[in-house]
Order: sequence, then C-alpha cells, then structure tokens
Amino acid sequence: MTPRSRKIAAYLHQLRRDGGCIEELPADVRPTARPDAYAAQACLEAFSAHPLFGWKIAATSRAGQEHIRVGGPLAGRLFAENAFPCGTEISLAGNRMRVAEGEFAFRIGQDLAPRPHAYTREEVAAAVAALYPAIEVPNSRFAPFEAAGEAQLIADNACAEYFVLGARAPEHWRDIDLAGHAVSAMAGDGTLHRGLGRNVLGHPLDALAWIANELSSLGVTLKAGQVVTTGTCFTPFGVRPGDRISVDFGVLGRVEARFAVDGAAP
Repeated sequence: MTPRSRKIAAYLHQLRRDGGCIEELPADVRPTARPDAYAAQACLEAFSAHPLFGWKIAATSRAGQEHIRVGGPLAGRLFAENAFPCGTEISLAGNRMRVAEGEFAFRIGQDLAPRPHAYTREEVAAAVAALYPAIEVPNSRFAPFEAAGEAQLIADNACAEYFVLGARAPEHWRDIDLAGHAVSAMAGDGTLHRGLGRNVLGHPLDALAWIANELSSLGVTLKAGQVVTTGTCFTPFGVRPGDRISVDFGVLGRVEARFAVDGAAP
C-alpha cells in the first residue's frame, strides 16, 4: 500500500468515526481510477480489529448504476464489527442515506484465488457453502453521494455500512431459479416493496462471479468463510429511527432488523 492510499483511507475513516461528510476528497488525495480507489479501500482494513467478514456489491442494477452515475458494479468490504444477526437493533446516527436493501448473501466454502481466466457462474456456485437472506443498510461519507463518482465511492468502501445476516437457507436453494425468485420487504410504515433475484446483474450467482473476477483482477483472494452480499433485489426504501423491517425470501427464509430511536450505537 502506498502512503497516498493510506492517507485517503485515514481521511475517510476519520469522517466515518466522526459522522462527517464532504462533497469530494481534497484534490491531492482524490482517486481518479478504480485501481487507485481499490488500493485506498484496502487500507481501511487496518482500522478493523477483526478478520474481514466479507464483501458487498453496489450498483448491481442498471437503475442503481444510473442513480449514482457509475458504469458498472462496485465492490466493497464488509467489516465484522458492522455485521449483525437477524433482529439486531441498528443505529441510524450519522447515516445520511437511511435506506435498507434486501439481498442474497453467500458464504464461500473454498478460496477463489486470482487467476488469468474468469470464474464462471458454475464455478462460483460450486464454491458456495451456504445461502442466507440479508439486509444491507448502506451509508456514504459524500453528500450528495450520487455525484461522487465511482472512484471516490469505491475508496469510501462502495457505501458499505451495516449488514444483517439471516438464518442459513435450506440446501435445496440450489434447485431454485434464483433469478425468478421473488423477494418482498415490509417497510416500517407498512409499505410492501417487491423485487426479483434477476434485478441483481441478471442472477445473484452472476453477481457472485462478478466480484470473484473483480477481486481476481486486483490480486485479491475471495476467501473461504467470507460472506458476499450480492446487491438489492428491489429499489432501496427509506428507514427511520424506531422502524422494524422484515424482508421475506419465501422458502429461503426471512430476515429482520430494527432501528434504534435514541441513536445509540449497536
């Protein structure tokens, strides 16, 4: 890691810790290309006391990419201190995005190491140990984050913040058409939101193959035991302190989260 990458990461970590936000990074540390941005993101691991929990994928739908003005998906890191079991009460203090997303998450069962040729959907599926329903609660240090651009968003961990993991899905998930699988969410105000697995790069396993290949291009191994959450199946919906939300994956399970009223950290 270069001193510049570490400087970018330290700047963003300070903003995260203090609950601050900016329009853009100072010119002398602003990344302009994906490799530079991913190098800065990697330095964020130095601020965690735990092994990396896993990975997230942002902007896995065309609408999502257009909304944040990027040309394709973005990979981010999930930190163990921000990953919680089903039903956990989560603080929204310092969170400006205040949305929730329902996602297919996969626990990796064997290392997917960097290699010169691409991983296929079939190869990554074979490497999966388990499937879980999940909720992501993203955040950004940029305001407005829609105008930050992909390099700054990647450096800022692709808007990663909190992650809630449901119970392990039945093993027969492998026999289900995940692309056509319906996912619905009950928001805190009682509104029902609906989506499909195909809203995630056409298929959640295609999204998993994408991140395996993205990491491979960076010389990074997708490690056994890590969890990958593959992107929202429906348009993210707003959440507020005091809300309780539930995301229903049908026969694959359900996952819930609560949002603290007093802003206390989870």
